[in-house]
Amino acid sequence: MKIGFIGDIIGKPGRKALAYHLPLVRKELGLAFVIANGENVSHGFGTTIKCAEELFSAGVDVITGGNHTWDKKEIIAYLREESRVLRPHNYPEGVVGKGLGVYEVEGVKLAVLNLMGHFAMPYVDNAFLCAKREVERLKHEGINHIIIDFHAEATSEKRGMFWLLHGKASAVLGTHTHVGTDDLEIAEGTFGVSDVGATGCMDGIIGMERSAPIERFLTGMPSRLEVPDSCRTVFQMMVMELDEAGRCIEAYKLKAIDRQAPQKSLEAFRY
Repeated sequence: MKIGFIGDIIGKPGRKALAYHLPLVRKELGLAFVIANGENVSHGFGTTIKCAEELFSAGVDVITGGNHTWDKKEIIAYLREESRVLRPHNYPEGVVGKGLGVYEVEGVKLAVLNLMGHFAMPYVDNAFLCAKREVERLKHEGINHIIIDFHAEATSEKRGMFWLLHGKASAVLGTHTHVGTDDLEIAEGTFGVSDVGATGCMDGIIGMERSAPIERFLTGMPSRLEVPDSCRTVFQMMVMELDEAGRCIEAYKLKAIDRQAPQKSLEAFRY
């Protein structure tokens, strides 16, 4: 089973890059399932129903979230109804929506677990205890294909989650910081990477127009972040192949600038 995972999609440029590349890549590689983090898909902050449907039309099967999940209030009702849109599972009990979905893929049950870290993030329940509990429960139910989007600021938290779950989950993929890392690794059948990297504008700062954050760095004064109207774009996706037992046997990163053909830019090493 081949799975595609796309990190934070930033605004309209990110949506356009995904809409161009994903259908071609999905067909060429024979991807069975595609997961994408959509918490920045609408003008850089949050997700609207229209933007979510746009991602589904382009070939995304499940949309994960993070700290910006709630920025567009219309998504709250959508979270109640749409099982393909997740928010971090470790929000406190009673918060609308869910962060764990189980889907039928090529006759196999595939679980997608969305979690959020702690450093510099909103208040949530302990992500590590939540992950340990849910992965153990899934394994007990006979579900071995488990993909985790860990939306966190600190690479230490992401590496910690990877080593906590190595040999248990199929993959632990970091999102949120928008800058891809090169620590792709497979240990005991679990693929890990600290951050997949954003899909969107590559000329700015973490997908945003660069003058506002530079002014903030120079003066310390608040400024509104905006997604540029036009820019060079980058499309970034992790491709994972899982065996029948849910172990990751191969993983690599695809990267494309504007409309150039995606190239394999990094490959996971085996521990």
